[in-house]
Amino acid sequence: MDHVARIQQEWARERPDVDVSPAGVIGRLHRVAGHLTDRLCLVYRRFGLAEGEFDVLAALRRAGAPFERAPGELAAHTMVTTGAMTKRVDRLEQAGLVTRRPSESDGRGRVVALTAAGLELIDAAFTEHMANERRLLDAIGADDAARLEEILTRWLAVFELPVGEPPAGGLSGVAASSTGHPSPGQRRNGPVTQ
Repeated sequence: MDHVARIQQEWARERPDVDVSPAGVIGRLHRVAGHLTDRLCLVYRRFGLAEGEFDVLAALRRAGAPFERAPGELAAHTMVTTGAMTKRVDRLEQAGLVTRRPSESDGRGRVVALTAAGLELIDAAFTEHMANERRLLDAIGADDAARLEEILTRWLAVFELPVGEPPAGGLSGVAASSTGHPSPGQRRNGPVTQ
């Protein structure tokens, strides 16, 4: 019996009037997410990076040559606030991994760009990151991983809009308006680790 099953069993005994079956999925997802984050961060630390710093470097690398983005665009591609982004960029700039310079297209704006050292580091870190993710998924096998991806893609679509689509109602609109808080897809504090 795993940790979640034990909790469900205790709640079923103490509160038989409440359906505790959702905890079987939600509780396990929550625990798996914690374990995955721990194992992903081990790789980041081997490269001297925190999770958020890896996220910034990866977003710049995905931009393609010349590997730069405006701070607002960078914040959107990493799902964090511009304030949090500023702190991350400050640390990366101090480490010599990124630079800030005036934008060539907007004289008032600035862009953040990878340095040669930043490009070399994120390429090495990303290669190891993907190998690490492969090892983690291999624990459940290719068929289960493919089925899980399909399920999670459908479920995530309940909360988040596909990239580039305007809001059209749905659960995320209801969640945001009925609670007064953003839905998970609208929050801007979680890392995107690729």
